[in-house]
Amino acid sequence: MKFTSRATALFLLFTTVLFAQPKKEKVDGVIGVVGDYVILDSDVDLEFIGLKAQGIDIKNISRCELFGKLLEDKLYAHQAIQDSIVVTDQEVNDYMNQQIDAMVEQVGSLEKVVSFYKKKDEEDFRNYFFDIIKMNKLTSQMQKKIVDEIEITPEEVRNFFKDIPEDEIPVFGAEVEVAQIVKKPKISEEEKQRTIDKLKQIRQEVLDGGSFFTKAVLFSQDPGSSSNGGYYKMNRKTPFVKEFKDVAFSLAEGEISEPFETEFGYHIIMIDKIRGQEVELRHILIAPKVTPEALQEAKEEIEKIRAKIESGEISFADAAKATSDEKETRNNGGVLFNPRTMESKFELTKMDPALYNQIVDLKVGELSQPILDQDERGNKFYKIVTINTKLPEHKADFASDYLKIKELALRDKQIKAIAKWTEEKIGETYIKIDKEYQDCEFTNNWLKK
Repeated sequence: MKFTSRATALFLLFTTVLFAQPKKEKVDGVIGVVGDYVILDSDVDLEFIGLKAQGIDIKNISRCELFGKLLEDKLYAHQAIQDSIVVTDQEVNDYMNQQIDAMVEQVGSLEKVVSFYKKKDEEDFRNYFFDIIKMNKLTSQMQKKIVDEIEITPEEVRNFFKDIPEDEIPVFGAEVEVAQIVKKPKISEEEKQRTIDKLKQIRQEVLDGGSFFTKAVLFSQDPGSSSNGGYYKMNRKTPFVKEFKDVAFSLAEGEISEPFETEFGYHIIMIDKIRGQEVELRHILIAPKVTPEALQEAKEEIEKIRAKIESGEISFADAAKATSDEKETRNNGGVLFNPRTMESKFELTKMDPALYNQIVDLKVGELSQPILDQDERGNKFYKIVTINTKLPEHKADFASDYLKIKELALRDKQIKAIAKWTEEKIGETYIKIDKEYQDCEFTNNWLKK
């Protein structure tokens, strides 16, 4: 069972039961201690409310089970501190501000948020929420550290599969390999210049005393940073596009770049702080607009490509390599990559619904009609898709399903390693359980019997 983090539960609780007031309030108290962390009886209540807000049926979930989950979280966080895992205040504050902004958007004012949590003022509420978010981030980073250190060999994968009883061998659903050719509308030079001029105007207004933070909130089209004033922290290994990194590391502290282009659009960057190999910056992204005429031209281009493939003049793979505007798939003949399994096959029941709807009626080798689609930033384009191969539902086969079996074997090894780690750390850590919960049948040996 997957439980929500406490910070997420707080948000779900807030947006789901904002105006629900219980008839009675029970006295809160400490029911558990793990190292430097305490667990309150109200923390268990909060976990229940968070699960209900997600639509999870809680009738078969006990307080003992949720209490055990909270004990695990605190053990991870406690050990993260011992292992010198660092979660910066800036990181916590950035996430907290995003969560609070969402809460305020739901009800209209920060005062209502503070009142709902029964805190005396905004500072009291932020201190309370800060501690919860920091604990959650320590927990997740400790879990990641345990798992990241685990690797698996081909021999271990083979032995894992051999040890599965015949009647328990997993069945994998029908799978397909999908390829696509993309044609993006061309942006006119006039529209590019209009975008550059807008960014130059914003830059000058900031140089004249305006707030870059405010300008980013108002004008930036980067969904990952606009609500936080365009803020990012990065080093040379941070996975940003090369053009962005080149500009960011060429600027001095306090300097604002001229507009520059990446695959996402046009940007300006302002450097807040330089700390050794890291820079803290703010940026504004504006993407040039696509005209209806340009979109129609893209459709006509994809129709011509489709006609050439249908007539046998060129293969789909060669057409993708020669004409597709999607660089991620172009050199692979248009074949889509499944980020979940790290291979080219997609299990039909686990595909993105939008992609599934585009290929569900296609036979192997058949071409779709031109499809109007858009990327995660809302940029529209036309494409055609085809199914290269289709594998029906089948029992796992070691040779053809090796990568999936490897994933299962690795997950099994990770679970065992986490169980061993937990057992060891419970033995090394101060843990106290309130007598009300000492009759619980925990998965882990929290009572150290």
